[in-house]
Amino acid sequence: MLKGRCDCGKVRFEAPEVRKTVTICHCGQCRRSSGHTWASTHAPFKELQFTTDEGLTWYESSDFAKRGFCKFCGSSLFYRMNTEDGIGIAAGCLESPTGLEIGKHIFVKDKGDYYDITDDAPQIQKF
Repeated sequence: MLKGRCDCGKVRFEAPEVRKTVTICHCGQCRRSSGHTWASTHAPFKELQFTTDEGLTWYESSDFAKRGFCKFCGSSLFYRMNTEDGIGIAAGCLESPTGLEIGKHIFVKDKGDYYDITDDAPQIQKF
């Protein structure tokens, strides 16, 4: 069982299983909402159990997806496509050890000009 939380602890959750890889998104929207890149794993939404959701709020970031964050501390926690049963979970909010590894980079064509991608994970220009 993996556990995760926001910085202030007003959103806490558990997931029995998540995808073992992390996708790093370099698109402008992810960079703006997270402060750099968005690194996430994935799980079925129905298996995500909130133990505390006092701070959880959702922002409709496009006509096809929303982002979940803590309204108290601002932690960016989730990304959910409106038509999917799954949910993207910020890898950084999960308690260690996670056993996760980087699987791929997406929207590399939009990455910031202030950093390089230096690992060997596949780089997808769009998605």
